[in-house]
Amino acid sequence: MPSQLLQVLFATAFGTLPMTLYLPPVRRLNSFVETMETFAREIPGICRHALELIRVRLNEIGSLVIGILS
Repeated sequence: MPSQLLQVLFATAFGTLPMTLYLPPVRRLNSFVETMETFAREIPGICRHALELIRVRLNEIGSLVIGILS
């Protein structure tokens, strides 16, 4: 029984060890979080501008189609 427990312990330890390579250091994580917060704040303005541009372009296309059909 103790050897099986030891095997499970080693399997878990060596199985999770590679995961520590994927976790960034805290100093880099703070920078990442700050960048994501900035991005989240800028998204509404970007979407509003993009929707306005799409609306204007669709109106122009509609005007061209109506002009051609008339």
